[in-house]
Amino acid sequence: MTPRRYPDRVTAERPPTIADVAAVAGVSRGTVSRVLRGGDRVSLTAQRAVRQAIDTLGYTGNAHARSLSTGRSDSIAFLLSETEERLFADPTFSVLLRGLAKALAPTDLALTLLIAGDDAGRERAARFLSGGHVDAIVHVSAHENDPISADLVRCDRPVVVCGRPLQDHPRFWGVRADDCGGARHAVRHLKERGCRHIATITGALDSGGGQDRLRGYLQEVGEDVRPELIVPGDYTATSAVTAVDRLLTEAPDLDGLFVGSDLMARAALVRLRDHGRRVPEHVKVVGFDDLETTVNDDVGLTSVRQPIEQICTEIVRAVHRGRDGEDPVDVILPTRLICRSSS
Repeated sequence: MTPRRYPDRVTAERPPTIADVAAVAGVSRGTVSRVLRGGDRVSLTAQRAVRQAIDTLGYTGNAHARSLSTGRSDSIAFLLSETEERLFADPTFSVLLRGLAKALAPTDLALTLLIAGDDAGRERAARFLSGGHVDAIVHVSAHENDPISADLVRCDRPVVVCGRPLQDHPRFWGVRADDCGGARHAVRHLKERGCRHIATITGALDSGGGQDRLRGYLQEVGEDVRPELIVPGDYTATSAVTAVDRLLTEAPDLDGLFVGSDLMARAALVRLRDHGRRVPEHVKVVGFDDLETTVNDDVGLTSVRQPIEQICTEIVRAVHRGRDGEDPVDVILPTRLICRSSS
C-alpha cells in the first residue's frame, strides 16, 4: 500500500473529502468509510494510514449532510445508571468515558452523556432516548430490576452493555472483561502466596460484574468456602470500611482478601491498618480494575487489570455493527493480574 500524491490544495471553500483522505492514505474510499465506522475488517496498517491522513488533512466530515442522507443522528448515548456523585467518585466511569471518546474520535460520532441514577434522571433519559436523538446506546453499570431497562427494550436502537447483559434481547450487545476468570486468578494468586483463609468484599450483587467476580471467587475457593468470609460491598469506599470491620469480627483468622474493585480495596487497606493488621504480612490484598488513574500511587496494590482500551474499541465496533443490523454478540476480553507489594 503506497500513499498517493496529495490532492489539490484544500481550502475553506473546498474542505477535504473522503476521496482526499483515500488518496493520501493510498486506500479506497470504502476502506476510509469502514475506518470511520470503527475499523471493523480493516488491517491495522490501513487504519493507521487513514488516521494519519485524517490528521494531516484536518478531515472532519459533514455530519449534517450525512444525517440527512442516512436518517441517522451520528450520535450515541453513554447511559450511566448511577448518580452524578458516583460518576465523579468512582474513577472507572471517567476512565470509560474518556476511553470511549478517544475510540470514537476517528468515526465522527458524537457522544451524549445521560445520567440515570435516580427517578428524575431515568425519566429524563427515557424521554431523550424515545425521541430518536441517538443511533445507539452504551449502557454502563446496569443493575437488575432497574426501570431504565424497560425503556431500553422499548427503544428501537441497539444497546451495547458495558458488562454482562442482565437480560436477553435481540438488540442487546455485551462487551466486558472476564470478571469471573480475573477473580479466579486473584484468589489463586493469594493461595500461591500461602493464604488459607481468603475473604472477599464483593461488588454490587445486582450487577453482572459483581455476580461474576463473586462466582470466580467461589469457583477457586471451592469446598473450603466459609459464609462469614463473604461480605457484600457496593463499589464504594464506605461499604469496604464496613465490610472490613465485619470480617475482622466474624473471621479474625483471615489472611487473604480479594476485593471487587480497587476503590474498595484501597479503603480496605486503610481500615486493615487501622485495626493493626499489616499488609501483606498479616493480610494479603488483591483488588480489581487497575485503572491508569489509580496505579501511580504509593499503595502498591496488586490488582486484576481490565483492558479498558480494548473494551472501548470493541464497544465502538459493536455500535457500528448494531447500527448495521447485525445480530448481537457477547464479547469477553481477558484480564491480567498485576502483582505489587500488597500481596
